[in-house]
Amino acid sequence: MDYHDRTPPYMVVETCRDATVIITNKTPISAELIGQCPNLRLISVTATGYNIVDVAAAKANGVLVCNVPEYSTDSVAQHVFALLLELTNRTGRNARSVMNGDWSKAADWCYTTGPIMELRSKRMGIVGFGRIGKRVAEMAHAFGMEVVFFNKGKTSELAKAVSLEDLFSTCDVISLHCPLTPDNEGFVNAQLLARMKPSAILINTARGQLIREGELAIALKEGKLAAAALDVLSKEPPPADHSLIGLENCLVTPHNAWISQEARRRLLQTTLENIERFLEGRPQYVVG
Repeated sequence: MDYHDRTPPYMVVETCRDATVIITNKTPISAELIGQCPNLRLISVTATGYNIVDVAAAKANGVLVCNVPEYSTDSVAQHVFALLLELTNRTGRNARSVMNGDWSKAADWCYTTGPIMELRSKRMGIVGFGRIGKRVAEMAHAFGMEVVFFNKGKTSELAKAVSLEDLFSTCDVISLHCPLTPDNEGFVNAQLLARMKPSAILINTARGQLIREGELAIALKEGKLAAAALDVLSKEPPPADHSLIGLENCLVTPHNAWISQEARRRLLQTTLENIERFLEGRPQYVVG
């Protein structure tokens, strides 16, 4: 096995030309690349999302594509609530205030740097009700929240299915958990954001391209919604002048919802199993 920590685009074909199996995370596997790898039989994506692979081209060339669908469910759902609780309880901001000496100078025995919101009875809307969306729903119920979701064709005992417009109009917290497709790219736009309550919070731990980021920045500045918390952006790493970075009411973390040690161990173990099963003629987690 050859390991390459980072492969510049101009080196990808040369690196992969003789490979039987390609393991990739962020390096795109295009139709052109697949066509220049005559021995290729398996593309193993070390992630749940596989939009970096031209699956149709792989299938046309007799190449299987496998992913790892379940490794980060609990970690991502946990991160959703880490983001939400920071916005509602301001623990990080209040702790930094204490470190800066503000409590020592305070006139009263307690204070907060901003309003604190209780989650019980608030309405959580989940867009995309797969494994992670359902786990988020379970956690929201534990906080006493009402949960609704939008996912065409799905029903669930965990939550009530509603239209996308109703979800954005009525929810106090909206969390995105849908895969990126050509049909939903940029679906969170100015028109949809205008439906939100001025007190509402938008969370995205799915894909940055689901949101029109410039339009979200304007909505946040105009108070169309109270806050946003994002673990993903459309370009990663983002440019230093990104429109959402630095906004007082926008919390951004560096795509680390998935990155717990436990999740990474599951990711590597399942990737190893994907290759072993392929070699045994019993492939698993085949996509496309």
